[in-house]
Amino acid sequence: MNITFIRLNMFENISSDAMKPLLFGIIKSLTPAEYEIDFIDERTERLPDRISSDIIAFSVETFTAKRAYILAKKYKTDNNIIVMGGFHACVMPDEILEYADSVIIGDAEGTWERFLADCAMGSPKRKYVSDESIPLRRYREDASVYKHRYYGVGVYQISRGCKFNCDFCSIKTMYKCVRSKTPEMIVEELKAAKERIIFFVDDNLFHDKESAVALFRAIAPLKKKWACQISMDAASDGELLKEMKRAGCFLVLMGFESVNPESLGELHKAANKAVDYDEVIRRIYRNGLLIYGTFVLGCDSDGIDIFDRTYEFAVRNKMAVTNFNPLIPMPGTGVYRRMEEENRLLYKKWWLSDDYRYGETAFLPKAMAPEQLRDGCLRIRTDFYSVPCILKRLFANPVNFLPMNFLIFILANFISRREIHRKQGQLLGGILNETDID
Repeated sequence: MNITFIRLNMFENISSDAMKPLLFGIIKSLTPAEYEIDFIDERTERLPDRISSDIIAFSVETFTAKRAYILAKKYKTDNNIIVMGGFHACVMPDEILEYADSVIIGDAEGTWERFLADCAMGSPKRKYVSDESIPLRRYREDASVYKHRYYGVGVYQISRGCKFNCDFCSIKTMYKCVRSKTPEMIVEELKAAKERIIFFVDDNLFHDKESAVALFRAIAPLKKKWACQISMDAASDGELLKEMKRAGCFLVLMGFESVNPESLGELHKAANKAVDYDEVIRRIYRNGLLIYGTFVLGCDSDGIDIFDRTYEFAVRNKMAVTNFNPLIPMPGTGVYRRMEEENRLLYKKWWLSDDYRYGETAFLPKAMAPEQLRDGCLRIRTDFYSVPCILKRLFANPVNFLPMNFLIFILANFISRREIHRKQGQLLGGILNETDID
């Protein structure tokens, strides 16, 4: 049997900010040797007009769902099997089954092997549901599946799930609990990694202090340089930040979400409300780490002044990288349910709409017009990644000139600058034609 894995893009264009996808190297290692495998990353290469494989597998996020359905229709034949998994599959499995033969709900480990065994017998089931009670094990990434270098950055994962339950976040739609690997497992995986720079894709690397310190001390001798996502409680702990720096950390991605305390309450970010952002940021810089800050704008408590306030905060605090995102009602989240109940969704399913464009507003805000939310986010993104602002932030923070930090700062800023207008206003799924999902 032949299998083609496809990493989807949101629309038809090549991206310059593509990171190595974690999933497909894992799935390759779970696939018996007798299967012939091809992997296509649509973010880095064009898709062929036809695919002759027996199985075509898509990992689907909400932003790539429409693209998945268009391509499933294009590539479906009487003799092949279309299978889909990913975050969107966990919350909208019945929608996915309108376009796929099978759906994998949850982790690939265990479910993928069962799916292949059923395919070999000629009787694949419609739904495969993973068992979240199974502990995480050390995976063997088969990196031979990847053709693109992805800037030489390795992508690894220590845990799945998050201890928080933010109202706008889709993590809980896939993971109801947190499961972690042991430090020993991670050390073995990183020893085998060819890349010197690592990004841990955990939704929150910090579960508890004891396990975090044990992990950092275990990986320190490997001399890897790495970035990760952490929560405010970790960033408030000076001792923990020192251990991270000693272990090779150079950048932390943090969800500040809002400079408006009322909006933090609305988003269920109570942990952030108890934190002095400025002091946390100073503590991070004292430990020589860069900050990638993410923000959500357009909450019910956000007035039109939220854009300038957020921009000023990010620039004043010399953040290396930011994302200024309009609030998006993701299916399965509390925000989506609330917007649906209040009749405030501008599209029944924005991810399938022929009118919704990337960067636009998918709901009716309370304190501004939808166009003001769209334009406000675009304006401060553009200003933050303007050349004068890049240079201002670069020279204002000595941390940017530490070894490696300078290169990361420059690359991240100019790649982000280039991608803003390439993505804004793009129709999800690409140009509609005979492969439309109707």
